Amino acid sequence: MAEMVPFTSNYTDQSSEDGYQFEFRCNRCGNGYASSFQRSVTGVGGKLLEMGGGLLGGEVGNKASSLGWDLRWLRNRGERSGTRDRMLARAVEEVSPQFVQCHRCSQWVCRSVCWNGERGLCSSCAPKLDQEIAGMQAAAQIRQLDEKIQQQDWTEGVQYKEQATGLCGSCGEESGGNKFCRNCGAPQASAPAETKKFCTNCGTQLGDAKFCGGCGWPAG
Repeated sequence: MAEMVPFTSNYTDQSSEDGYQFEFRCNRCGNGYASSFQRSVTGVGGKLLEMGGGLLGGEVGNKASSLGWDLRWLRNRGERSGTRDRMLARAVEEVSPQFVQCHRCSQWVCRSVCWNGERGLCSSCAPKLDQEIAGMQAAAQIRQLDEKIQQQDWTEGVQYKEQATGLCGSCGEESGGNKFCRNCGAPQASAPAETKKFCTNCGTQLGDAKFCGGCGWPAG
C-alpha cells in the first residue's frame, strides 16, 4: 500500500485488535510521526461479547461468545481488505501536514527537522546556516586543539625507549599507567631513570659515596 502514502515509503502498522494506528517515518532523518488511534467497533464489541458470554454461561453465553468471535474474525478479515485501507488513508490525511516536498530535489522530508522554511527547500539542498556554523566552529576547535597538543612536549620524564607493559613487573597487577604502580608503588617503565653520579676526576661511578673509591676525589 505504499502508493497510498505519497510523502514517505517508510511506515509501520501499529494496529491491534482494539483499533488502528500507523507511524510514518521521515526518509531523511528517520523521525516517526504517529496517527491518532482509531478504535475498532467490531474489535471492542466482539471482545465484550466474548467476555459477556463467558460470564453468562450456558447456551445463551455460548451464543454470545460465538457472536463475539465472529465479529472479531470479521474485523481481522477487514484488516486484510477495505477496513485497513480506509484507516490507513485517514491516517495519511492526518499526518501529511507533517511532511513537505522539496521542489529542488523532489524529496519528501519532515517539516519540523529536515525542512528549511527560510529558504523553502529541504535542509539537504539548503542547510540551516546556524547549525552549519556551529558544526564548523566545533570542527575548527578540535583541529586547533589537536595542533596545540601536538606542539606540546608530553614525553618529559617518560622512558619511552624501554618496553612498557600494562602490568606491574613487581606485583603483576594493573599498574594504572602512571610512573609508579598504584597497587605496590614499584617504579614502572615510564618512571624517570635513576640519576647516576660519576667521579669528575677518574670517571668511577660514585653511587652515594662522598669520595671516589678509585682516586679519593671528593664527590662534590
